[in-house]
Amino acid sequence: MGAPPGYRPSAWVHLLHQLPRADFQLRPVPSGFAPQEQEYQQALLLVAALAGLGLGLSLIFIAVYLIRFCCCRPPEPPGAKSPPPGGGCVTWSCIAALLVGCAGIGIGFYGNSETSDGVSQLSSALLHANHTLSAIDHLVLETVERLGEAVRTELTSLEEVLAQRTELVAAARGARRQAEAVTQQLQGLAFWRGVPLSPLQVAEDVSFVEEYRWLAYVLLLLLELLVCLFTLLGLAKQSKWLVIVMAVMSLLVLVLSWGSMGLEAATAVGLSDFCSSPDTYILNLTEEETGLGSDILNYYFLCNQAVSNPFQQRLTLSQRALANIHSQLQGLEREAVPQFPDAQKPLLSLEETLNVTEGNFHQLVALLHCRGLHKDYGAALRGLCEDALEGLLLLLLFSLLSAGALATALCSLPRAWALFPPRNPSALCSGSHPSEPLLHAGLEPVTPTPVSFQRATPRFPELPLLSCPSLWGPGRPCRLPRAPVSASPCGSFPGGRRRSH
Repeated sequence: MGAPPGYRPSAWVHLLHQLPRADFQLRPVPSGFAPQEQEYQQALLLVAALAGLGLGLSLIFIAVYLIRFCCCRPPEPPGAKSPPPGGGCVTWSCIAALLVGCAGIGIGFYGNSETSDGVSQLSSALLHANHTLSAIDHLVLETVERLGEAVRTELTSLEEVLAQRTELVAAARGARRQAEAVTQQLQGLAFWRGVPLSPLQVAEDVSFVEEYRWLAYVLLLLLELLVCLFTLLGLAKQSKWLVIVMAVMSLLVLVLSWGSMGLEAATAVGLSDFCSSPDTYILNLTEEETGLGSDILNYYFLCNQAVSNPFQQRLTLSQRALANIHSQLQGLEREAVPQFPDAQKPLLSLEETLNVTEGNFHQLVALLHCRGLHKDYGAALRGLCEDALEGLLLLLLFSLLSAGALATALCSLPRAWALFPPRNPSALCSGSHPSEPLLHAGLEPVTPTPVSFQRATPRFPELPLLSCPSLWGPGRPCRLPRAPVSASPCGSFPGGRRRSH
């Protein structure tokens, strides 16, 4: 089979095509692309199920690790205020995992764009092929209608004008027969007319699916990017509630990453099987959907010297008939116009119709050649089997990095969370003070007095001795007590202002 121009199966296609395949009973399955067969469908589902297995193992590992961390930690000695050994390494390992996840997100954006470009190239090739097929149908229809109108009007008028000359009437009727033959041959060139399969509809369906696929991946990438950024913010701010919320979101994104990985893996494997030998499957599918003959499909999909043009005979007969019509009209113009001047007008109209028909015929010859449609076929394969497949592999790498990074972060976040210092709202000089309960009890606080080390200038002078009856006996001298000195560690009451009596 002839390969499309510019298309060769890539190394990735060969590598993925060589991977072993098995059904649900673990029996080997051929790697030929056969999506309608149950065994091949089971093989692709088994490839997708490997991602589900990876998800289950990662969840079990995370659960076991967290249970061991929560229930099997050695008790901390009383009064220990230093962080446990290795705490900094845990935090930095979590940060490194999140940065790897961010790098995977960048790869995911690039892979999503590559996949979209490949699918867009496929849609463009389908639209161009639809334009070619529509142009063939339009030219055939226009030429047939123009020739039919000329036969019904101009040739009929010419025969009526030349009714007195039998040989001239016979020449006009010969031109009529040739025009009808050309019409019959041209109608057989519109091979795509009435075919239920429309490249335009296929292109629209592919674009519709690709639009939602691209949007879904963009949302997934943005969600993971927000989770990574807010988790880093929670670690930097040492915010426990933010870290807890992001841990729950990380678990959700982990499940989505493994699910997308299974879908990407199955699609990449199936696409590699298709791209390794696309001609056979495309020929069989197109023949089944369109009902066209294998000679026409082989000519356009293979386009090599071993396959002849199935329309060559029709084109040759049409060209000969047009040449005969042209020579007959020239002979009638030489012989009939001098004797029948009224024949000049229909003859000129017939010459104009013949010139337009010949122009349309040359365009048909160019459009019916296999080069144009075969080029579109090659462009579609390059877009699907090169750009789209490479984009899928990059998305697969993104999902793998994302799953690994999120699993590491989920294991590291609880230990990093445990290292966060407790946030006590009461601290000295920043909140309530020891003197505030006195205010609430209705007692007047005493203005604090700074301690002076200069004995010559005391804060409160000595008062005269008084006779103070007490337990010590009558008339025992005593002094009034000094005002108590506040023991506030900051030397002031809240707000930095001293209270006066």
